Amino acid sequence: MASQVTQSRSRLAGLALLAGSVLASASLPALAADQYAHLPSTLELSATIRDFKAKGQAGGHNDFQAYSGSTTVGLVSDTLGSDGKPVPISLRGKKISTEYRNKNNKNINPALFDAALGDRAGSLVTGDTGNGIFSYDSFNQWYRDVPGVNVSKNINLTMKRVANTNRYVFDSALDEPYKSLGGFFPINGDLYGNYANNPSGVPSNYHFTTEVETEFVFEKGKGQVFTFTGDDDVWVFVAGKLVIDLGGLHSKKEQTIDLDRLSWLNDGQVYQLKVFHAERRTTESNFRIETTIKLRNVSPPVSTGLYD
Repeated sequence: MASQVTQSRSRLAGLALLAGSVLASASLPALAADQYAHLPSTLELSATIRDFKAKGQAGGHNDFQAYSGSTTVGLVSDTLGSDGKPVPISLRGKKISTEYRNKNNKNINPALFDAALGDRAGSLVTGDTGNGIFSYDSFNQWYRDVPGVNVSKNINLTMKRVANTNRYVFDSALDEPYKSLGGFFPINGDLYGNYANNPSGVPSNYHFTTEVETEFVFEKGKGQVFTFTGDDDVWVFVAGKLVIDLGGLHSKKEQTIDLDRLSWLNDGQVYQLKVFHAERRTTESNFRIETTIKLRNVSPPVSTGLYD
């Protein structure tokens, strides 16, 4: 009899546990579906890489392995030239001493500071900062194929959508093969060849520029944001106007642009977005793009390849 009572109690206990489990499961919120699942999982961008030799090497360029310092703004015009390339306007520019930030505490281009939008002012240092470019002529070689000065090739950059968001990211610190290479080194063992080891001990090809041209549809009020993080120089233009200014040689730095700030954009219109980057000095190379803009690939110009 005692045995039967024990068994009955065990069965009742088991039923109670099962009921509790069912009730607990019913009370848990259902996993939310990915509201951005209709978006592509990746975006492919084409880029043109131009390789240079370092200053001090035979045929070396005066702007590569030559300067160091902090983020320097004002080296290029706030509008692209008639050929769609940056136009140099200063050899030294101004150093960012204290960052300019938007209301969300994100670094912004000082030239776009607007207190009415909740921005916080930073400060700039004028005069010779020890950073910059050798000459206007030398700069004009950065994003053009020049026989005997640089060699070029095209590469692809794959931006991945972050799960459950509309954010797309390319990050040389996390994406292969760059993670294993120790940074953004797209031409290791190629073009003019490697220059030195990076901090990971990998022989790497420094001293190159990156040019990316893409397009998008502006959607007013939809939170389209573009952020670049890296080194060295980078300039981002939207519809031919400068929106991110991270010139000069510097450690990894970041700036953000919220497209709703740009008064020259009209809702529903197609615009170009261009990125001009330069990796000018050892020993690191970082390149990270994060955006909620659905960028569309634009074929880069045909690269000339090796000249010699």
